[in-house]
Amino acid sequence: MPAPLPAPTPTPVDGFDMAARWTGAGAFLGGTANVIMQLSHAPVAYGVLESSVDSGKVMLHPMKRLRTTLTYLAVALMGTEEERAAYRDAVNTSHRSVRSSKQSPVKYNAFDPNLQLWVAACLYYGVIDIERRLHGEWDDDTADTFYRYAARLGTSLQMRPDMWPADRAAFAEYWESGLAARAIDDRTREYFDTLIDLHMLPKPLRAFAPFQRFLVTGLLPPRLREQMGMTWSEREERRLELLMRAIGAGQRKLPTALRLFPMNFYLADFRLRRRLGKPLV
Repeated sequence: MPAPLPAPTPTPVDGFDMAARWTGAGAFLGGTANVIMQLSHAPVAYGVLESSVDSGKVMLHPMKRLRTTLTYLAVALMGTEEERAAYRDAVNTSHRSVRSSKQSPVKYNAFDPNLQLWVAACLYYGVIDIERRLHGEWDDDTADTFYRYAARLGTSLQMRPDMWPADRAAFAEYWESGLAARAIDDRTREYFDTLIDLHMLPKPLRAFAPFQRFLVTGLLPPRLREQMGMTWSEREERRLELLMRAIGAGQRKLPTALRLFPMNFYLADFRLRRRLGKPLV
């Protein structure tokens, strides 16, 4: 029997202590909105829609897809260099078949570093937006340090380090120009609606769909909200602000292990799977 795993709380890496700053609940609050951000880029969307890797499809295996996605986040932001390399190899195995065919409406390849840059940018935006809403703005030094650190959201796969915009101002330009270029077509919008309305879950759990739609609508950037045909009022924005502040206040009272959940859980699960030789994705 393998020796017990050490506690998965990471040590500071590259000058940033992720465990001291992260809120695990953000993955549940902002997850679906972030998927829409990522897939608003058509090549990323069709890489998912046309994928032949059934084991990774959220509509068929929602819990497995949740595990692999959150494990990637946990390993990228809290894992060691060795662990990042191991998960990169596992993800690469799944990505090898994700490439466009002659019939695809857009060209795509899961190994395209430019597509991985967009996905990493969405993940970074999601983390800082959720943390801002829950706990307020970080000071400039902390924000700058995390921005440099967050490049690993892309470099944990094939994105080259030099592709990450030089600083937060450069990122803002990249982000705004990227959003301006996004166009969600009917097929992708229909897929997004099935995610928002929780069609992949048992019927009793779909009762949470209206709340999920409220969160997704509020957390999407206005450009994507418009592309989805959604409306949002100042009153709804105030409701979302109050909700997030209340959740944040509760989170701040929790011990680190509970505040980080489920990210620390998925990091521990990854380490156990690796020790036992089980599939990582």
